[in-house]
Amino acid sequence: MRTNLTVEEALELVLAEARGEPGVEVLPLKEALGRVLAEDLAALVDHPDQDDTAIDGYACRQEDTLGASRESPVRLKVIGESPAGKPFGGRVGPKEAVAVYTGAPIPEGADAVIRVEDTRREGDEVLLFAPASPKDIRPKGDDLRRGEVYLKRGDLLSPGRLGLAAAMGHPRVKVFRRPRVGILTTGDEVVEPGEPLPFGGVYNSNAYSLWGLVLEAGGEPVLLGKVPDDPEAVLARLGEAGPLDLLLTSGGVSMGE
Repeated sequence: MRTNLTVEEALELVLAEARGEPGVEVLPLKEALGRVLAEDLAALVDHPDQDDTAIDGYACRQEDTLGASRESPVRLKVIGESPAGKPFGGRVGPKEAVAVYTGAPIPEGADAVIRVEDTRREGDEVLLFAPASPKDIRPKGDDLRRGEVYLKRGDLLSPGRLGLAAAMGHPRVKVFRRPRVGILTTGDEVVEPGEPLPFGGVYNSNAYSLWGLVLEAGGEPVLLGKVPDDPEAVLARLGEAGPLDLLLTSGGVSMGE
């Protein structure tokens, strides 16, 4: 019988005996950081949900602005404004413009935007010192398309992915339950930090390193304390632990008798 295994061999044996997977639960986004998605997540909406402007400026018809320059500016009548969240309700006609702000919908009739830095407002008119361009219009669905999957089952929910889930319209997500991992220390010589250290004794450092590693990996660590080198004591402690998905033990690393 082999008594020595490489780390890779030991891991292969453990994974070969692993059964099933954790259950799932539904959590609000603010509680889902660091959790693992249990299903694919598709966008519930288009984003943006209409053509909008990527800059502050004026929406107008591109054909009205061709040839505009510092030396020969084009003058347009300003017929309204469109802040983000408050679309302009009218239509842009020839030689007309609507003041728009980043994220605002492009008014009907307009097909280009001129950035505010290339303009000068004069009452109810605006001077354009460069041609307006359609390249500063973000088309509907440019970032997200409704029904398209952007997060996959098994993805770890980082801060960025939580923001993406929110942008897709999801207030809560289905995630795998955190695996409950027991941590058991064995050895007559082991004592807890803060207790008097007897001759030949060692403090129970491994348990707290393992606790941190389990927590860091997304598990729910359960410290089971220390038991003496007695098989019956070990079994009794495990019986008190409740259901566990995984048990980590520290101690008894040599062959013994």
